Amino acid sequence: MSQKLLEFVEAISRLVGRPDLSQTAVLAEASSWMRGLVAVDDWLPEAMAQPHPQFYQQHLLYGDPLDRFSLVSFVWGPGQATPVHDHTVWGVIGMLRGAEQEVPYEKGADGRVRQSGPSQTLMPGDVACVTPGNGDIHAVSNAVDGQVSISIHLYGGNIGKIRRSVYDLKANEVKPFISGYSNALCPNLWAREA
Repeated sequence: MSQKLLEFVEAISRLVGRPDLSQTAVLAEASSWMRGLVAVDDWLPEAMAQPHPQFYQQHLLYGDPLDRFSLVSFVWGPGQATPVHDHTVWGVIGMLRGAEQEVPYEKGADGRVRQSGPSQTLMPGDVACVTPGNGDIHAVSNAVDGQVSISIHLYGGNIGKIRRSVYDLKANEVKPFISGYSNALCPNLWAREA
């Protein structure tokens, strides 16, 4: 594991271990650490940057043993996108390579999910946050034609095993899902080198 990634994991471990902090304070500090992590693209292991020809990849970089947080690399091949979905926990997204387009959605008073604002494009070094009730529902896609894009996502829980929802806007249906991880047999990336 790179020193930069190790320092990030250690900092977030200390941060989520502080019960005195509000979610707002956690997001502010975690965002600052994320800005530092994605400022220079020199630390992501090559195995965690590999695209799939058909599906975006969600590679687990670190899973806290107490499920307080997880760190994931999202690898977007050309034309790849998520459906409209939620997270149910706070999240901090940092753009590492390429670009990512996000379209925000929200539930209306009638229970229908609709687009809630203009799309936003994250460029390398940009950081964005999601929280339950504020930006938690969105769709994301690779914003660069013919190129791989990579974003780093920090979540306030083990996102690979959290029950979440996908929203089918045409049918007005909500479908539960658990995302898991693309690297089911992930290596111990946080082990210190001898």
